[in-house]
Amino acid sequence: MVAAPMTLTRRSLLRGAGAGAALALAAPALSRLADARGLLTERTLDDVIQAGLAAAKKAGATYADVRIVRRRWESIQTREDHVSGVSASESYGVGVRVIAGGAWGFAASATVTPAEATRAARLAVDIARANARIVKRPVTLAAEPPHVDVWQTPLSRDPFKIPLEDKAELLLAINQVALKQKGVKYVSSSFDGASEWKLFASSEGAYLEQDIVRVAPGYAVTAVDVGKGEFASRAHEIAPMQAGWEYVADSTMLADAPRIAAEAVEKLNAAPVVPGKKDLILLPSNLWLTIHESIGHPTELDRALGYEANFAGTSFATVDKLGKLEFAAPHVDVYADKTTTGGLATCGYDDDGVATQKWDIIKGGRFVGYQTTREQAGWINEPRSRGTCYGENFGSFPFQRMPNISLAPGKKELSLADLVSATDDGILIAGNGSWSIDHQRYNFQFGGQTFHEIKKGKVTRMLKDVAYQANTLAFWHACDLLGGARTWQLGGSMSDGKGEPGQSNAVSHGCPPARFRKIDVLNTDTRRTP
Repeated sequence: MVAAPMTLTRRSLLRGAGAGAALALAAPALSRLADARGLLTERTLDDVIQAGLAAAKKAGATYADVRIVRRRWESIQTREDHVSGVSASESYGVGVRVIAGGAWGFAASATVTPAEATRAARLAVDIARANARIVKRPVTLAAEPPHVDVWQTPLSRDPFKIPLEDKAELLLAINQVALKQKGVKYVSSSFDGASEWKLFASSEGAYLEQDIVRVAPGYAVTAVDVGKGEFASRAHEIAPMQAGWEYVADSTMLADAPRIAAEAVEKLNAAPVVPGKKDLILLPSNLWLTIHESIGHPTELDRALGYEANFAGTSFATVDKLGKLEFAAPHVDVYADKTTTGGLATCGYDDDGVATQKWDIIKGGRFVGYQTTREQAGWINEPRSRGTCYGENFGSFPFQRMPNISLAPGKKELSLADLVSATDDGILIAGNGSWSIDHQRYNFQFGGQTFHEIKKGKVTRMLKDVAYQANTLAFWHACDLLGGARTWQLGGSMSDGKGEPGQSNAVSHGCPPARFRKIDVLNTDTRRTP
């Protein structure tokens, strides 16, 4: 196995470029980039790439790409005064994807050598030819210029170079502060770090390297009433982010620990909610997940066409509704964006080699856009892919995955206080709790972390046992107020599942706080009737 790549130079790429036909196609782009930041490749990996591309072409592929991917994951968990778990994993290998006979074929190997790339390419072509016997729609790729570039996460402190002791020290300090709150019995805290390095080259001449780093800190505090035999938990709302360790070190997690602990105790003793129709003000820490489930998944084109149903079902937002369906209130704009700073799905190029971009999903309340790959663009007569192709690791076949999908802020610079003062009878909801949505992404129920009653424009007391229920179209039509640009925040998940065999990707969703009128609110505690 060839060792995983170190930081490399443009000079080595230029030497390798002369050795392969695919890179020869990229020579003009390389010369234009001569004064830019160095590309990160080395000759040994060029040999692997050239072997895979050449073998695919010789075997009869009309298109081929090679991805060399290294993924690393590190996790540390703590409980109260001790470290409860530490784990780390790493994968490294090469995958070859081809089109032959109008069908896809794919094969991969954890041994990164020219010989293995050659074997994988030949096997991929054999698989494509077998698939061609049953394919009803020949694969056609939307046009995309062959990009040659490097992209990496902007960061100042690589989390994989921070000692575990330093990470544990921060987490245990949070625990000790939270445990000082009377009534708090348990505190758990954690940190996950993920690194994704990939080198992509295609038979069209694309040559791309990307290095993506994501971090996910968090903690939860549990208060217990021994006499009543009841407990309540409150999790911190810090979002996972594409960033370095500085995002964690500079965060307010430690400073927030007394407040989070006090809110756990307050939640334990809060008044149960009275069910009924209420105005809801949803903070970004809650609303991001509702966006993900009710807008993100239903606007994946493969779901809308019934080609994908795993994990999240299909979609009510079928192609006959594109450009016609009034999805939301007229002032609601939702966009997809793989260029958002800090977004978990942000990158320079997708796994089709397409430059990432921003586009509208809902504009003026109307459904106007899907998420597509190079193969899918032609299915809805679009000339170019939206750049949403992704494979989880070297052994995963890349397919359409969700980009960052976000709710635009309102045009007026309204603050959270403005939304509250305009609300007569409502509930302010923060954080994520349990949730459920049907297989068409239409009828749903969401909980949260904390719930505060709003009466006559003022936040009064904390409530508990709250969930809200609606269908997607009614819910988004009920949105009547949006916070301004200063209130916009990212939320997201490090793990969003799709496909069979299943794959996972990371994705963010930004939004301002928003108000939704007359939404059904449930009391989730079946033991009592308020």
